[in-house]
Amino acid sequence: MAVEQHRPVLQITGFQNSGKTTLAEKLIRAFSDMGWSTGTIKHHGHGGTPDNLEDKDSGRHLAAGASAAFVEGGGMLHIQSPGAGWPLERLIEAQALFDPDIILVEGYKKAAYPKVVMIRTKEDMKQLKDSEQVLCFISWDKNLTEEKTPVFFIEDTPKYVEFIINQMRDAL
Repeated sequence: MAVEQHRPVLQITGFQNSGKTTLAEKLIRAFSDMGWSTGTIKHHGHGGTPDNLEDKDSGRHLAAGASAAFVEGGGMLHIQSPGAGWPLERLIEAQALFDPDIILVEGYKKAAYPKVVMIRTKEDMKQLKDSEQVLCFISWDKNLTEEKTPVFFIEDTPKYVEFIINQMRDAL
């Protein structure tokens, strides 16, 4: 069953250890302060599969052939579904079932959604500056600039959080 998805999607991309998860935490808190709910999707890009619960009952269900296992308890839901890989579009559809105001995607560099790109080095900028739909860059190098797109210094948190909130407000 396809779910119509009219929620804004914001990506946070960059190479490993560039600050993506820290930025995600800051934005989730800021969005929450605005009264906006945030659903997240994290690409596990470090090889292998995410933590497995194979020794638990849900893992046994999967081993027996279940296509998906949901575990709910104490208001927390865990979902496991092995497969050949989950396209980002399907994950966004699934996330939309939880009715967030904003869907925040960490990773998936090549996806074509508005994104914030984390930059540690000039080499990162060379490799990522032509990414699609870049709203801004957040750089660890105070002197890094880009002609067409705003660049914020990593320590200027209030400035880039305000910029991103304004971008998302326009999309809501």
